[in-house]
Amino acid sequence: MKNLKYYIVALCLAGGILFSSCNDDFLQQDPIQELAEGAFLKNEGDLPLFLNQVYNDYIVGHQNGWAYSRVAPFYDVQGSPIIYKDLFSDNMVKTGNSSSRLNESYIVPQSGSNEGWSWSSLRKINYFLRNYRMAEGSVTSPDELNKWAAEAYFFKAWDYYNKVVIFGEVPWYVTDLNVDSEELYAPRTPRAELMDSVLWSINYAVENIKEGGNPDGRINRDMANFLKARICLFEGTFRKYHTELGLESSANKFLQECVTACEEIIASGRYELYNAGTDPYWKMFSFQKTPSADGNTEAILARVYDGDKLGHATQRYFDQNNGGAGGRYSKGATRGLIDEYLCIDGRPIYTGGSEGNYEKNPHFLGYDGLWTELENRDPRLRQTVARPGEFQTISPAGAGDMNVEKYGVNYPAIAYNYARANGSTVTGYLFCKHWVCDFEEYNAVTNGTQTAVMFRYGEVLLMLAEAKAELGTFSQEDADRTINKLRERAGFDFNTYPNSKLNISNLPDDPRLDRIYAEKLDYPVSPLIREIRRERRVEMVLEGQRYEDLMRWKAGKLLTVPLRGMKFTSEKQAMYDGSHEAATTPATWTAKKATIGKEVWVDGDGFLIAYPRDSRLTDGTLPWSEKRYYWPVPFDQLTLNKNLTQSPGWEDIER
Repeated sequence: MKNLKYYIVALCLAGGILFSSCNDDFLQQDPIQELAEGAFLKNEGDLPLFLNQVYNDYIVGHQNGWAYSRVAPFYDVQGSPIIYKDLFSDNMVKTGNSSSRLNESYIVPQSGSNEGWSWSSLRKINYFLRNYRMAEGSVTSPDELNKWAAEAYFFKAWDYYNKVVIFGEVPWYVTDLNVDSEELYAPRTPRAELMDSVLWSINYAVENIKEGGNPDGRINRDMANFLKARICLFEGTFRKYHTELGLESSANKFLQECVTACEEIIASGRYELYNAGTDPYWKMFSFQKTPSADGNTEAILARVYDGDKLGHATQRYFDQNNGGAGGRYSKGATRGLIDEYLCIDGRPIYTGGSEGNYEKNPHFLGYDGLWTELENRDPRLRQTVARPGEFQTISPAGAGDMNVEKYGVNYPAIAYNYARANGSTVTGYLFCKHWVCDFEEYNAVTNGTQTAVMFRYGEVLLMLAEAKAELGTFSQEDADRTINKLRERAGFDFNTYPNSKLNISNLPDDPRLDRIYAEKLDYPVSPLIREIRRERRVEMVLEGQRYEDLMRWKAGKLLTVPLRGMKFTSEKQAMYDGSHEAATTPATWTAKKATIGKEVWVDGDGFLIAYPRDSRLTDGTLPWSEKRYYWPVPFDQLTLNKNLTQSPGWEDIER
């Protein structure tokens, strides 16, 4: 057999370091070197050293270094995948044209490691699983090695989950392959068989991996249960709503496994929602230390940066979106996202009537004022999208504080074109979630230390609520320990507005959202499922989950809801007329020039149109085709392996 190239941290080999569970030094090491077949894995101490190399492959966090590289398979987008993956959804738009994945200009790639069809990480994992028993002579019982196999199976389940989300079905490989392995020519494994193998892998991890540990340490049982819950919720709902698969009868098996995993995490008692100080929802994403040092008991899995061996420039880019860095796209929240937030009384912005004649919630102040639509809403809205005069809108790039008297208000710059010198928010809605007002972090450039939370307890509560609702077992007690806990942490005033609690016997009417669901989806959505989906959207925005949610709910047509920004009223046009480019005295305000027909375009009702000059969009409306529930297999793979078939809907597309 030819030598297989596997990599491991050189420093670890030289020093024989055993990594503890109290830090993620194994994500902060120096260059790597080759290993030959059979030259390693003979002692138990070798096993964690070998596994260290795959941590970087999956625990990406905010990336590292310049943190502006592309992450497969969302290769159209640069930057932290936690933040920028939402550009593939209806939550966020960017400057310039839309992604080729969204505007139907995407073509089947000739080759595709950048498209998600990559097997190098899985090959390392399968190599380990084939060889780790060589270390049996170094332990008193072979079972002592199971915890290391469990780590490998955790990553194997994660790898296949990522591939299933993209391609639907892929070959299941039980071992690492060589150039002459027959398995290289395996066909796609049928989804039912494939996902049973994924479920077996993650269950093995849950059963054999250690309990406890820190969010930035080695993989532990809570992390495995979290990944299991995410996998099972995806698969259970995908089978339920994608009836063309004929797998609806097995959907509940996965949904119940999701419930089991979530309940185990809750029962551990190790986690609770972070709720310290003011604006805790916003603060949770701004930490720059280990979660334990910050008192963040919500983080289950996090990537921590020390600013020396491991750092990133995410915050630098985030600030530059508003402060100026021509050539890098900026981001803006969509009106569709804004509309979905409840008002402070727990009811939607429209409570009755029909399109064109909606009955407005008295707390909803409408779109005609100066960002009045952000007032009197779910408190998470102002901790996600900055109201002018709060968060990033009162702090110039790198200023290091938020002093209105000192800096005044910087109204969001708006423009469709990323080449404009001062950046833009595209929609007039400037995100502040993940933003850190810290001068040192801004100037650290590639040595930034903002923590990347990848798995958190808040999502556990959302997954439990959704899985139980889909199973038909969701009770008021479940509502109080999941959705209402999240709303309480967000800052809803339950005493003043008792109906701001989710009450399953008194669910609010939402004629606007019900109309959209009825028009875009080919199945009915109950008020309870509607409210749980709403909760998930607003709680998890800018955490990279919206795209997967739309795919598993068979809700891709929601992407065809016209993409809009704020209402560009005559009052706002006067603000953006160019006469307020710079503040001359303290406590004043600035607004970069934006002219209709030049920097911005509006629809017939005066709302900003996203991607106004993208020739593949009509009036800011994305196209949709059913084949996009799956991504195509690269052409070279079909040539190399004649047993592979193309993804559904892409079969007739030629080179």
